[in-house]
Amino acid sequence: MRDDNCIFCKLAAGEIPSKTIYEDEQFRVLLDLGPATRGHALIIPKEHYANLFEIPEELAMDAMKLAKKLAVRMKEQLHCDGFNLVQNNGESAGQTVMHFHLHLIPRYEDDGQHILWKPLEFTDEELKAIQKTIIG
Repeated sequence: MRDDNCIFCKLAAGEIPSKTIYEDEQFRVLLDLGPATRGHALIIPKEHYANLFEIPEELAMDAMKLAKKLAVRMKEQLHCDGFNLVQNNGESAGQTVMHFHLHLIPRYEDDGQHILWKPLEFTDEELKAIQKTIIG
């Protein structure tokens, strides 16, 4: 399945030129045009799934396996000091292209990037209520 109006579908199909670093029958991995750091890449499935809630479990597992493989290679080749894997779902979570994708972000000492959040505080009772809500 493919969405003809989706730019990531077009990139994954090779219809738009990109700096591809890996490709197989399921995924195209390309350098991000608005990178957070040197080597920032995107794993894009060739089939269209809007987000984590739509992608088949098997394909999601394959994306994570590919992320590990590429992160190891990129760490060796780019000599980065760490690595972030980022996957956003929905506009409120920062997703700007509604096609599942996984960011591979090599991290370097003093790269100036901050992928952080302001920690909230919950009481033990509030945490137990959240836990109960999630597990039923």
